Amino acid sequence: MALNNRGWRPIEQVNDRWKKNICNEHEILLTQIKELQGMQSGTIRIGTFSSVATHWLPNIIKIFKKDYPHIDFELLLGDYTEIEGWITEGRVDFGFLRLSTATELETIFLVQDRLLVVLPEDHAFAHCERFPISELCKNPFMLLEKGAKAEISEIFGQHQTSPIIHFTTWDDYAIMSMIENGLGISILPELILQRIPYNLIAKELEVPAFRNIGLAMRNQQSLSIAAKSFLHYLAYRKK
Repeated sequence: MALNNRGWRPIEQVNDRWKKNICNEHEILLTQIKELQGMQSGTIRIGTFSSVATHWLPNIIKIFKKDYPHIDFELLLGDYTEIEGWITEGRVDFGFLRLSTATELETIFLVQDRLLVVLPEDHAFAHCERFPISELCKNPFMLLEKGAKAEISEIFGQHQTSPIIHFTTWDDYAIMSMIENGLGISILPELILQRIPYNLIAKELEVPAFRNIGLAMRNQQSLSIAAKSFLHYLAYRKK
């Protein structure tokens, strides 16, 4: 910036700089007001699968709404592929997914969830310490699967095992009811098996298997202030 012969800036330049600072501060204030208003009302949209919706979200939302009672929620239930699409399209603010997922999405790892073999109580291997991989193809199998990116089929591929699939669905409770009635066995995530109304036996595979559950979003910085605040409540999910 040019100075006059006394080393002082022209009053016009000082005024322009002052006006610019005032405008910037005004913009910041308007943004803060809008964000505060956003915490008074609004909707957080979440893509999720059934076990998270059943076992995690009720407690998280309950505690969140004690602090922000006027924030509403919209839950979209789907499989991993559908949820990933909803995030990418902006249909939801974020979604619970099995990681890894699309590389362009930002993710937060939450938990490693065991995949367990589920048997009727009178099954011949009900008292084994770990369920043999070789036995998977010797029992009628109830497959919990829908769409791509399903971890159960990956287990079969890794161990070059071809199960005798008698039933395929995305309804975990239908699977458990059929197992209880002796129609076959299955592999289900441990999260699904919490507080179930069925008489079943769950066993770890002889080669333990897991799925990594996380929260995915397009960009955390672009989330609304309500959605950003919700991230701090993920620790309140029930174990």
